[in-house]
Parts: sequence; structure tokens; C-alpha cells
Amino acid sequence: MDRPISRKGHGLAEWSYIPLTALSPEIMRFKDDPKATTFARVLSGLMLSSAILTKSEWGLFKVLPFKAHLAGDVGISLASILAPWVGKFSEDKKARNTFLVLGLTGLLIGGLLTQRKEMNTA
Repeated sequence: MDRPISRKGHGLAEWSYIPLTALSPEIMRFKDDPKATTFARVLSGLMLSSAILTKSEWGLFKVLPFKAHLAGDVGISLASILAPWVGKFSEDKKARNTFLVLGLTGLLIGGLLTQRKEMNTA
């Protein structure tokens, strides 16, 4: 499969995705659900940590290989999909659906569509 998203394109998506995830309780109006809000903030923090540490054009401290970053994205995406049931807020349709969309989007971008080429560090 030809993967259309470059490492730089992934970074652009990542740096847009992080604040959207953090602000999703306000944007999608489920901020009154403390469990869902906490999950959104934790997932966003995990994504931010991964982005900052990745060996890429957009990483600040280049220690995490890009392929490991992508594996982390898949893990975070799966956690997002499971969050409504693990966090016991699946009855909150706005929160549940937000987490499902975030997770599926992450799987699509990080798991399927991003090129796996590591950054040349020489």
C-alpha cells in the first residue's frame, strides 16, 4: 500500500490533533463529565510527550524513533477507542463518539496512511 502521508505531514496532523484532543470536552460539550474530560487531557498529554520526543523535523528532543512514535500512536488510538468503556462514560454519547472518532482517526493516520521512513540523523 502506498502511504500518502509523509513524516512532515504526520507532524502537521499531530500538532493539530493534540490541542483538538485536549479541547474536545469544550468543543464537543462534554466538559461536565469529569472522567471523559480527564481521559481527553491524559491522551493529549501522552500525544504531546510522544511528539516532543520523536526523531523528526518537528520533535524537540529527538530520542524516540519515528516507527516507535507511530506504534505509540496506534496504542493511544486503541486506548481512545476503549476509553468510554474503561472509563465508564459510554452512556455519554458526545464523549463516547468523540473518543471513537479520535481513535479511528489516529489509527487511520498513524497506523495506515503515514510513511514509515525514519529521519536521517547524519
